[in-house]
Amino acid sequence: MPERLVVVTALGVEARAVRRGLGDATLRVCGMGPRRATHFGRGLRTEAAIAVVGFAGSLTSTLRPGQVVVATRVINGDTTVELPSASLVAAHLRQLGIDVVTGSIVSTPSIVRGSARGELHETTGAIAVDNESAFLLAEWRDVDRRRLAVVRVISDSPDHELFSPGTIARGVRGARVLRRIGPALTAWAGALGPRRVVLAGPRSFCAGVERAIDIVRRAIDRFGAPVYVRRQIVHNSHVVHDLETAGAVFVQELDEVPEGATVVLAAHGVAPEVRRDAESRNLRVVDATCPLVAKVHTEARRYARDGFSIVLVGHVDHEEVIGTLGEAPDRIVVVEGADDVDALQLPDATPVAFLTQTTLALDDTASVVGALKARFPDAVGPRGDDICYASQNRQQAVRAIAEECDVVLVLGSANSSNSKRLVEVARRAGCDAHLIENDTEIDLRWFDGARTIGVSAGASAPEFLVTGVVDALARLGPVEVTEHTVVVENVRFNLPAEVR
Repeated sequence: MPERLVVVTALGVEARAVRRGLGDATLRVCGMGPRRATHFGRGLRTEAAIAVVGFAGSLTSTLRPGQVVVATRVINGDTTVELPSASLVAAHLRQLGIDVVTGSIVSTPSIVRGSARGELHETTGAIAVDNESAFLLAEWRDVDRRRLAVVRVISDSPDHELFSPGTIARGVRGARVLRRIGPALTAWAGALGPRRVVLAGPRSFCAGVERAIDIVRRAIDRFGAPVYVRRQIVHNSHVVHDLETAGAVFVQELDEVPEGATVVLAAHGVAPEVRRDAESRNLRVVDATCPLVAKVHTEARRYARDGFSIVLVGHVDHEEVIGTLGEAPDRIVVVEGADDVDALQLPDATPVAFLTQTTLALDDTASVVGALKARFPDAVGPRGDDICYASQNRQQAVRAIAEECDVVLVLGSANSSNSKRLVEVARRAGCDAHLIENDTEIDLRWFDGARTIGVSAGASAPEFLVTGVVDALARLGPVEVTEHTVVVENVRFNLPAEVR
């Protein structure tokens, strides 16, 4: 078997500490200092991933003994070696619960003491110092930089120098940390290599989300900051943060909004009582409810007016379902799955109608609607499918790419219903799939042996998150990016009069 990972340490004590969790990786000791490191580096020839591991000294008082530094670059004089996969190694270490920072490490011929630490930090920008890494890397000029990592545990700092009181205790603490990093190194080595990335199309923002974001921005421009937004305007933390920076203030309920202020109602829709509350507080209301969600509200009111018992298929705790339920709470009952249909108790004398949450998975919804029609043959529903075009299109695109992918990554927040449905669709198609907020949540173990990666994004996730994931994959090896588009969207929704 060819080597997959070679871990190089300067000292035997470092090697003994890091051995745990390395599996079948090769562990080598190069010796301390530049001369031994240079000699060792010249003799090491391997196609494996190479991780230089051990202790280092902090150059700033903000770095404490026991913290781990993953080098983004290693410096020696005028020579700098960039290490592209550093952020991915660091992210995996954080997932293991290890206190990690990224930054530059400088290598020097001898131990740095006293005020020289601060001077070295000022002149190089490095946050830590060792005596081997740069000298080793200088001998591996032909190695793909993506196959190199430098991971150092801080053993001493300007406030706690070597051989000062507590040195032994700090060394023991550092050794304990070294014992924990092996799994991250093996995961990184297993994830390296060339791969194909298939982008699902369409993906990312839909017309309703674009409209909602535009409404908040226009409201801020027209009425001035702050503009209050009830709940998340769309279910994505990046969107919320960007709008907060622009002057939006997000609240849970309207009693947090000053009387007479401007408030935007989120895209998921609200119950009528929320609108009445806004009117009683003399709030200027700008409604960002997605027109497709508003259509479901209209259907609920019509069926209730005509005397129907209404079965709403959806997730009972989702804001869209809560808002729709508020249109006729005495006539609407929520079911989440086909099994719930058997337990329904509806008045015998009333006709039955059904509606669905707009962000459900098509397959799941079809099974529930099928169960409803089997039990209530005369049940009626909307002329068209309540599941919005964007959810359907994104699900079809993910289903299409899942057939050719080893792993599918879906960008979206954990509270995004439509994003979670994309993961379910991929898994139902037999493909491993994961929901991530951004590239920092990538688990390197997903890519061991995976050579085709699919990427999509929920309707509330910005496209730049997809770009971030593709860039992250490129830091593990060469990538060939293709796009599989099942339909081109050209839907646009009008803005409300208040901000038009």
